[in-house]
Amino acid sequence: MGQLQEIHSELIELGYRIIAISPDRPEKVSELMEKRKLDYLLLSDSKMTAAKAFGVAYEVDEETLKLYKGFGINLEEASGEDHNLLPVPSVFVVGADGIIDFQYVNPDYKIRIDPDVLLAAAKAAL
Repeated sequence: MGQLQEIHSELIELGYRIIAISPDRPEKVSELMEKRKLDYLLLSDSKMTAAKAFGVAYEVDEETLKLYKGFGINLEEASGEDHNLLPVPSVFVVGADGIIDFQYVNPDYKIRIDPDVLLAAAKAAL
């Protein structure tokens, strides 16, 4: 979401609203919103209902879970669930009619959408 901050004001001027969805439980999401003073809406999807509906949920394998725990990341504690699911980083541009006009999904979490590409897609969708 850090890269989206670069174009946040332009998206707002175009009439868009940024809504982010986190796999963390609601309490953790509230803490994060307060701590980082986010200027966009951050919602909890700890049960992964939205991620499954968007087709971006995947199950984290045991080896990766152990690696995460070595870094102090506990998915069960963060989500409050034992499903070991995470969402693939994704961006959707949704029109006022509820139709997805653009989507970017990349299973390599290190490759995020370029803000200029997203801004161009948002403009084209209007």
